[in-house]
Amino acid sequence: MEPHQLELIFLVLFATILAQPLGQRLGQAPAVLMTAFGVVLALIPQVPAIQIDPHVILPLVLPPLLYAAARRTSWRQFADNWGAISLRAVVLVVVTTIAVAWAFHPWYPAIPIGAALALGALVAPPDPVAISALAGKLGLPRRLVSVLEGEGLFNDLTAIVLYSVAIQAVVTGKFSGWHAARDFAVSAVVGVVVGLAAGWIGSKLMQQLDEAPWKVTLGLLLPFAAYGVSESRGGSAVLAVLVCAMYLTDAATDFGDSDYRLVGDSFWEITEMLVTGFAFGLIGLELSTVLQQAGPDWPRYLGGAGVVIAVVVGLRLIWLLGTTALFQAWWRRRDKDEPYTWRETLVTWWAGMRGVATVALALAIPFTTESGEPFPGRTEILFTAFAVVLFTLLLQGPTLPAVVRATGVHADTELEREMERNLWSRVLHAELARLKQISADEQLPDEVYERLRDNFERRLARVDPEAADKNAKENTDRALAFTKKMRSITNEVLEAGRTEALAARREPGIPPDVVDRVMRRLDLRNSPPM
Repeated sequence: MEPHQLELIFLVLFATILAQPLGQRLGQAPAVLMTAFGVVLALIPQVPAIQIDPHVILPLVLPPLLYAAARRTSWRQFADNWGAISLRAVVLVVVTTIAVAWAFHPWYPAIPIGAALALGALVAPPDPVAISALAGKLGLPRRLVSVLEGEGLFNDLTAIVLYSVAIQAVVTGKFSGWHAARDFAVSAVVGVVVGLAAGWIGSKLMQQLDEAPWKVTLGLLLPFAAYGVSESRGGSAVLAVLVCAMYLTDAATDFGDSDYRLVGDSFWEITEMLVTGFAFGLIGLELSTVLQQAGPDWPRYLGGAGVVIAVVVGLRLIWLLGTTALFQAWWRRRDKDEPYTWRETLVTWWAGMRGVATVALALAIPFTTESGEPFPGRTEILFTAFAVVLFTLLLQGPTLPAVVRATGVHADTELEREMERNLWSRVLHAELARLKQISADEQLPDEVYERLRDNFERRLARVDPEAADKNAKENTDRALAFTKKMRSITNEVLEAGRTEALAARREPGIPPDVVDRVMRRLDLRNSPPM
């Protein structure tokens, strides 16, 4: 990689950090700001084009992003929403692929239908990264976000198989419907098997590791391993990463401790932020590559691109309205699965952004066929794909918050708060039951047991006063003034110790790693009981 390209990558990563507070102030997702930033850079002639092999974009970007997104879901959420996810992640992707090819082919009759189907496949799936980056920060109902994220996480399986079959048909001049169906089934089965194997092996290895950083590092490598092994065996690399991530999330009770959760959550939050920013910045930067290949006559491609955008966006609305009407009664009886109000349907429609996967697949289209002829319509396909991505990210993305506000769709915060209170109550009862058992086994004096019990109840009242029972609240209220005073004194005393330890870092003869070990224990040290 040339030095100026490395500088450009660092500039994009630096902009990713600044996009976080800027996005909060503007009420926009950082992914949208990074895409716009990349577009601006791409339109500046002095900014060099970034050269990244398109075949490494997906293996480089998707594993950590999919893994981070999948850690926020579970098998139960997928099972609860399997109907809506299947209708969109499989059926809608197939229908959109065919519809886009049907609309695109008349604009460019010389381009074979197989190439048009490849375009349809790569623009059909909404991007899981874009959906997580945008929909997850708008206060949407958990059910709605779960369906959107599930659709984004699983639709790449369908799209990539369709894309691969279409590309192979154009490159070789051969097509077989039976082979396409077989490839889809094999891809899904191999992806699931590899994902389960990677998750099982990873969980066993993590049980043997003592330090949280070791476990988190292994967690970083596992999605790349699952992706690479599945892809090399003809399986769905995306599905392998998802299955691996969900397996490890469920198995974390066997190897996870508080250190692992604290370190892991911070690590994946940082990783997701940087990789997401880089990925969407790259989308904008690649615009210069597309315009270069299109040449000075690029405006003549706008008509075909506009038609494809209309099909992609319009068909999604028609599909959502149609499936909602057809299955409304069933979904309403189950009180789960697909959102069934027209307001939620509109939000779901407008949240269908395309992103990283579409760009990577478009750039990965071969330049030539087996016969040595140029791949038919590559420039037109590339331009159209980028037009779809930029339209959905730079128009739908920034206006999605306005659509959410206009429709009045929002999470039932009181219901979620009640669920949280109930969970805190379960936690406290489990702790007190265990304390009672230990007290009986160890024959603790009554005064010791009562003191420990009061400490646990007051601890719950401090972290969540609404979840505490009446007695704990009264005890907490009586001790509130004393607690505040003790906390203030404790914080001042602990801060004096931290300051002294940090000052030792500048003194000769004291190794920094010794200071760091002391600082870590100081930071993790619990406050004394109040």
